[in-house]
Amino acid sequence: MTAILIFVAELSTNIFPWLVVIICFCGFFLFMMRNMMVLRVHGDDLMFGGTNDVMGHSPRIPQMKMMKVHIPFTFKLHESLKSTYSEVECEVSSQVEYSLQAVWGVSIRELHLALWQPWSTLRDAANNGTLLQGHAQYYSQPKSRSKHKEERLTLSLPGPALELGTPPRLCYPLVIFLTRTDTKDLHPDETVALVNVVHIKDGVCTLPTSVLAQYLKQANGQLSCLKQLYLATGNSTNYDEAGVSTGIGPLALAEPCPSSSNDSTSRDAIVASGAGDSSSEGSLWNSAGEQLCVVCQYFPLSRALLPCRHTCICAVCFCKLDRCPMCRSPIKSYFCIRGEEYMPEAQETNSCKQRQAGGRAHEANNAASHWLHDWNDRLTDFLGFTR
Repeated sequence: MTAILIFVAELSTNIFPWLVVIICFCGFFLFMMRNMMVLRVHGDDLMFGGTNDVMGHSPRIPQMKMMKVHIPFTFKLHESLKSTYSEVECEVSSQVEYSLQAVWGVSIRELHLALWQPWSTLRDAANNGTLLQGHAQYYSQPKSRSKHKEERLTLSLPGPALELGTPPRLCYPLVIFLTRTDTKDLHPDETVALVNVVHIKDGVCTLPTSVLAQYLKQANGQLSCLKQLYLATGNSTNYDEAGVSTGIGPLALAEPCPSSSNDSTSRDAIVASGAGDSSSEGSLWNSAGEQLCVVCQYFPLSRALLPCRHTCICAVCFCKLDRCPMCRSPIKSYFCIRGEEYMPEAQETNSCKQRQAGGRAHEANNAASHWLHDWNDRLTDFLGFTR
């Protein structure tokens, strides 16, 4: 009996340190397993315990404000020739009377300041030939032209070689202004000028000749930057890099440029524009052969994803995705490029409700596990690991 009591006393004395060691080892093992899983999914959040998965349900993706703006001009570099300073081949069309002026060696800073001037000031400077006066190296005389279909124009440097310096440069090689001259009874949202910034390959900056940027000026003074929308196949606005470098296709995105005086409101609106297209108001893009959604290959594509600008999915598949199926980047917002009458209203409602319900469940799970993540982050920082 005495021996049994002695054995129990010794066991009770030694078992607690062993239990502490085992518990600490299990906790460290679980901690390492959790962090290994987070690393394995490249930073995607994975809740410990297996009640949350990597894909999860994404919250509702907002639809951006959108309006249609008709662009009466088109401008692109000629694809068959390699433009040089002595011969820049471009193709221009216009549906209105306009003036064309080429300005060489333009100060980048002064150009953007000039573009933010009121339309009346910009128009008078273009008509008087004083546009960017003193802030460029060479100027061509403004040429008044009537409306015409696509024509090929040749521009050449009127003087000696430009002094642009070494990269990063403070000047654009060439800026071409297409300015509307028939300004009577203009709607505030109408396009009044298209500004084209062109880079020309030289011995210092060997990047290929391309259109660096295109800016849209409206009668109300709004300035927007035209950007390419990437359609899947079968349209001139496609994934071909040559099309992107020579100019904007018939379907483009005009993002309002933020100004220092109105920075908060200008970033909210997204303007979708159909250059040279007079399609019906119900659709920003009409084509005889409709392109199909890259996911289901059944419904026509109708939504442009932001910020990647891929236009590749329909409304049905959109409600089931949180990443772009083309580039796998997260979808932050979207806008519609055409009507979605093909989608049954009940199906659209159910899909969106499922997305919203999944988002609320995902938020609830995150709230329930917040304390675990908090302690895990503290322990990670204490041990010197990278989150």
